[in-house]
Amino acid sequence: MKIILHGQQAFGRTVLENLLENDKNVVAVCSAPDKENTKIDPLVELAREKDLPLYQPASWKNPEVLEKIKSFKADLCIMAYVLLMVPKIILDEPKYGTIQYHPSILPMHKGPSSINWPIYNGEKKTGITIFWPDEGLDTGPVLLQKYCDISPDDTLGSLYFNKLFPLGVQAITESIELIEMGIAPKLYQDRKDGGYESWFGKSEAKIDWHNSANSIYNQIRASNPQPGAWCMLNGIEIKIYDVVNSNLTGSSGEIINISNEGIVVGANDDSILVKKIRINKEKISAYDYALDNQIKIGDKFE
Repeated sequence: MKIILHGQQAFGRTVLENLLENDKNVVAVCSAPDKENTKIDPLVELAREKDLPLYQPASWKNPEVLEKIKSFKADLCIMAYVLLMVPKIILDEPKYGTIQYHPSILPMHKGPSSINWPIYNGEKKTGITIFWPDEGLDTGPVLLQKYCDISPDDTLGSLYFNKLFPLGVQAITESIELIEMGIAPKLYQDRKDGGYESWFGKSEAKIDWHNSANSIYNQIRASNPQPGAWCMLNGIEIKIYDVVNSNLTGSSGEIINISNEGIVVGANDDSILVKKIRINKEKISAYDYALDNQIKIGDKFE
């Protein structure tokens, strides 16, 4: 089977490594264009190392893109972390079409921040979907799904790299096998179920200390490492990372304890122990920051 791999970043690279290790015939690699003054994308780097045909169009809507894809005479395209919209005529060009990885159990959590939102909502389970993309946003028929737990201390980073990332690589391998055997399902999504969720960005990561401690805890986990949950203290923007729930009580946003463990901040009910913070690009101990900046009990996060 002749395969086009379309992707980027560490996930795309790992999928390519897995394909090559399993002696799959990768006839081309597609990825986003190189950017000036940034590191080469890991997938692009590996494709060049292996001397594979590499195609990096700025847009997938130009007429010459279809002709280029046709020239590869591929049986299957695999989309492994793709952010640009790809027209259906290109998705359908390979003999068996295109399959795509998505880090949620579709139809739930469609959209670009499908890992953040389940953590933010306090959900206990999530997973990955391999589906056949169509003209919609994460709306195509489902080929295969795998589930995993969201642990109480999982962050965006740990959930992705420790669970959803390896599950996705494994699921792509299994999906190729099903397609090769001619038994790959196409289970159509009910578009009335689930919903599209937009980017989990800076506004969604802004902490309101009047919320419950548990909801703030989930918000911080969902923002770690990106975009970083944040609030203001003495006119300075502080991003908050490593936290645990605390049963101390105090008014919302008030610093109610400082120790070598960190800073305890009151919420609507209980409180949050903040262990690590970031000022600009530097991630430091919350306790050290308090000592160095004369932060005291009774000060308030805005």
